[in-house]
Amino acid sequence: MPLQKLQFRPGINRETTSYSNEGGWFDMDKVRFRFGYPEKIGGWIKSSTTTFLGTCRALHPWVALDGTNYLGVGTHLKYYINEGGGYNDITPIRTTTAAGDVTFSASASTISADVEIIDSVISIASTSGFPSSGHIKIDSEIIIYAGLSGNDLIGCTRGAEGTIAATHTSGAAVDCSTLIVTDNNHGALENDFVTFSGASSLGGNITAVILNQEYQVVQVLNDNSYEIDARTVSTIGSITTTTGLNPTYVFATSADSGDGGSSVVGAYQINTGLDTTIVGNGWGAGTWSRGAWGSGTSLSASGQTLRIWSHDNFGEDLLMNVRDGDIFYWDRTNGTSTRAVELASIAGANKVPTVAKQVMVSDRDRHVIAFGCDSELNPGVQDPLLIRFSDQENILEWQSQIDNTAGDLRIGSGSKIITALETRQQVLVFTDTSLHAMQYLGPPFTFGINSISENITIASPLAAIAVEDNVFWMGAEEFYAYGGAVQRIPCSVRDYVFSNINNDQLEKVTAGLNTAFSEVTWFYPSGSSNENDSYVTYNYDQKIWYYGLMSRTCWLDRGVNIDPLAASPDHYLYLHEIGFDDGSTSPATAISAYIESSQMDLGEGDQFAFMRRLIPDLTFRNSTAETPQATMTLKVRNFPGGNYTSSDSRSVTKTASIPVEQFTEQVFVRLRGRSFAFRVESEDTGVAWRLGSPRVDIRPDGRR
Repeated sequence: MPLQKLQFRPGINRETTSYSNEGGWFDMDKVRFRFGYPEKIGGWIKSSTTTFLGTCRALHPWVALDGTNYLGVGTHLKYYINEGGGYNDITPIRTTTAAGDVTFSASASTISADVEIIDSVISIASTSGFPSSGHIKIDSEIIIYAGLSGNDLIGCTRGAEGTIAATHTSGAAVDCSTLIVTDNNHGALENDFVTFSGASSLGGNITAVILNQEYQVVQVLNDNSYEIDARTVSTIGSITTTTGLNPTYVFATSADSGDGGSSVVGAYQINTGLDTTIVGNGWGAGTWSRGAWGSGTSLSASGQTLRIWSHDNFGEDLLMNVRDGDIFYWDRTNGTSTRAVELASIAGANKVPTVAKQVMVSDRDRHVIAFGCDSELNPGVQDPLLIRFSDQENILEWQSQIDNTAGDLRIGSGSKIITALETRQQVLVFTDTSLHAMQYLGPPFTFGINSISENITIASPLAAIAVEDNVFWMGAEEFYAYGGAVQRIPCSVRDYVFSNINNDQLEKVTAGLNTAFSEVTWFYPSGSSNENDSYVTYNYDQKIWYYGLMSRTCWLDRGVNIDPLAASPDHYLYLHEIGFDDGSTSPATAISAYIESSQMDLGEGDQFAFMRRLIPDLTFRNSTAETPQATMTLKVRNFPGGNYTSSDSRSVTKTASIPVEQFTEQVFVRLRGRSFAFRVESEDTGVAWRLGSPRVDIRPDGRR
């Protein structure tokens, strides 16, 4: 029988039907193309066993003059500097109260009826001061309740936190871990962080050392009060897990009747942001309990956006900006135990912007640039199209004067600046409808700006990436490239991506560069997912596309790190292109990788084809498994719109490496159909593979 070589065009094509894409690939996951042939992608491992709080959407590496490696990590809850694998919290302080402005109150009661082991409703003497849900302790049992109904605690989960459910006698003490903090006009939001100092004991279990530490706001009651959960003495970092904070609770007793004394000081960190875009306004918009009961919504008609940081180096120091918020500065000489401070608060600061969408340091000319910021004449009022820049080599001087280079520009098209990106020659500024080039001119104008295109879109502030002098980005329904002129990139998976993307969470789209393989990848939320779970990759050397499933919220190309680095929704950072396994678990698990062709037939498909044998051609080079293997599958069907009627899968196993790589020579199949498809996949640890040109033993076998 004749042997037919199976050779396919590189890249995936989902713009046509599978049948019309004969000779091409139609579906895949965790496979890339190199030299036109598909191969399994590299694996990943945790860069550190330590987790961080919040969802990370911003990473910034740099190296100090003494060789110390730093990594800025911006999440929706915190800003960290990673040094040596540890996360140092440098989140700025929003405000610090005067002594005595903060007081505490604890709640305790007694049960009013006997409690059995199976009871999920517990009656107590009074629920006054008890939170709407929380933790209580009766005798030695910890109980989690879900709600209040009169003087009843309802929806009780018994024997929580490793304790044992037990019976309790009427009159037994009910101790609560929740404390009410009173601070007039505190300005805190749910999930904000505050550090207390100067407090004295409340009289019982809630001692001074319990109070004088960092806490997260559990619930905001009103403008003047909120709730926290008392815990044992620990740092926030030490109780951070992949699910958030996991404290050991401390339960107040009836003896905790004090208020903390007149010396309590509260240091509030800047308000936390959202990790999910909330669309719309009115009742139900925004995260539950975010803001005081009855307070007006802060949501705009277009929705409230998620927390995104921008950051850049000024020498060895760090400039940071929370999108649509303040600009902050971290001085390296103060060490990682010192928090960043508001740039405008530093001595000598003059007319520094206090609200901006993004901050950047122009490397060529050493100006700090703020995009979408407030003006000199109207501080605090954001102009979403205004660009301001500091005096050269001076981060503190922003007032435009005849003897300095500070100044401003305003873009005349679009409604707001989305993002800015520095290339070798210029700074590209994206609005919601246009693209502009900002170039350094020198005195007296400092910078000039030119319009490049008036008819573009960009998916998110993180959707663009620079590759030398070229820029690639994802728009609302297209992919674009700029290398002197804006061009739409022909995309063979365009409909597949944009018909399945979650447009309500479009701001989460993030672009990443992997120069080792000439890849630009966009991670995006698909379907109804509220977080990035998919990716699409453009290989700019081969000019082909491929895609797959992977949850990453931020990506850094190799540079300071010898391998690409990415953030995951599980609150870990991962080093990529290491090994060939999924290192998110211990031990590592296999990466399920596959690629499947479109349908093929003999001639015009008017005859059935009979297949008897498959001659593999692939390499397992670099595999760490002792006997790596991949599965090759042939499957047939009779009509383009019909089901595959049968298939035959066979394992191809490496048998030797010397003198040349050897593997399964041939496998025997028995299939008959008008058209067939080919698939290769692997689901074992330590397996790497690259496909060549397999051959199939095939012949015509009649018309019926």
